[in-house]
Amino acid sequence: MFRIRVLNKTCKQRSGILSFVALLLLTAAGCSQANTNQATNPEQSPKVQEASSTPASSATGKTKVVTTFLPMYIFTKAVTGDAADVEILVPPGTEVHEYQATPNNVKAIATANVLVKNGLGLEEFLENTIKNAQNPKLAQIDASKNIKPLNEISPVEKTAKEEEHEHAQGNPHVWLDPVLVKQQVINIRDGLIAADPANKAIYEANSANYIKQLETLNSEFEQTLQKTPNCTFVTFHDAYPYLAQRYKLKQLAVVEIPEDQLTPADVQNAVNAVKKYKVKALFSEPGVDNKLLTSLSTDLNLTLRPLDSLETGKTDPQYYFQAMKANLQTLETACK
Repeated sequence: MFRIRVLNKTCKQRSGILSFVALLLLTAAGCSQANTNQATNPEQSPKVQEASSTPASSATGKTKVVTTFLPMYIFTKAVTGDAADVEILVPPGTEVHEYQATPNNVKAIATANVLVKNGLGLEEFLENTIKNAQNPKLAQIDASKNIKPLNEISPVEKTAKEEEHEHAQGNPHVWLDPVLVKQQVINIRDGLIAADPANKAIYEANSANYIKQLETLNSEFEQTLQKTPNCTFVTFHDAYPYLAQRYKLKQLAVVEIPEDQLTPADVQNAVNAVKKYKVKALFSEPGVDNKLLTSLSTDLNLTLRPLDSLETGKTDPQYYFQAMKANLQTLETACK
């Protein structure tokens, strides 16, 4: 599904049709804005090493782990602590669903020991990027292994003719369910232990601590939301089916809003789509400033509230709990 975005897209290159050599040449040949779309270490932001055919540990001597986007970085960093160097391919706040790989992404994967992805078809840019990186020793961790995916649990109301972003392997937003995040952390832990057995004790201790925090968070959600059973809501991003199913919320519809070139018919269609459902809550995302959504909430006499999909924010592993507790407070207020 399409989301409302307020971020300017940087220069995009399709890695699937470019050789690795050609990708390197592009760095100097015209992707002048690619520095906003490259692999970075959120803590130190060092320059990516030059690609080599044989991956090695980082300059610090630690295992080098590359993660795809913010939740994967957060969970991986929670497990590794300081025992490994962890980088991120898709900078926080950048649209991951339609992301196009850059030459720096290829370099990062070419020199990495481990790659951590969410899976479930979310990171469509990865397949060709990994091929171009030519790193046969790369260990890949699918954080969603053994998680049964959901499809949409509510109707999708299209307010304009737009190309649809389909989730062919099911909805990938499993990280918004703390119980499923426990499985993701376990998958990341086990994959790291296999790739870096010397730090097994560290990975086990760190993951156990994080899992305890996830269990506490889940209990807080259960205790709070049982007071407002069957809360109904409409959202503009299909990110919340796992959250809704876990805590017995009713996501009645996902209303697709075009990002630009709105026509009067689009606006009316959006109004009609939301009016079709008698809802208690209308959710957008933090940082989204869209006049249509503001107008919609006014017309429907509903407060438009932010519900965080965790695709932008801080890289501190504790940020997950901060953002999810803010989501819980939003849900509690909206569902009264």
